[in-house]
Amino acid sequence: MTKFVALFRGINVGGRNIVPMKDLREVLADLGCETVMTYIQSGNAVFASKSNGNELSTSIAGAMKRRFGFESQVLVLTAERFREIAAANPFQDVESDSKFIHISFLADVAGDPDLDAMCELKSPTEEFELGEGAFYLHAPDGIARSKLAARAEHHLGVAATARNLRTVSKLLDMLNQ
Repeated sequence: MTKFVALFRGINVGGRNIVPMKDLREVLADLGCETVMTYIQSGNAVFASKSNGNELSTSIAGAMKRRFGFESQVLVLTAERFREIAAANPFQDVESDSKFIHISFLADVAGDPDLDAMCELKSPTEEFELGEGAFYLHAPDGIARSKLAARAEHHLGVAATARNLRTVSKLLDMLNQ
């Protein structure tokens, strides 16, 4: 069995695409996932499976559509890959509340990102770095005010789903259980 992290996109946001975490755990269990744990209502799951990540992503998306009637993009990462991305965070030592540091996990390689446009969008207090499989953002004025955060995915040219450092840390803890 391999441990995985599943990051769901667009569920339980703004009162739309409501998915109780109990139901999400059932969907994953029905797909053969074991030791399924979820964290907060925004769609984060840790589990073990015999399947590979690509198969799981497709299977989970299909099961979500059948059960809840809407499509939800889900990024499935092995525990090892999730740990690598978290460990590569260049802002780990920044003296900041963990809610101001975000990691956007990329669905694919950002082949031709428009970094110049991203530099123009960032506020004077923001810092960012594009890594292998992730976009790291330190937004000390808050993510809701960040023009860069709002447009990063567009300029990266690849689907992404962001989690703040607090959530990433909790998922790492769950992987170690």
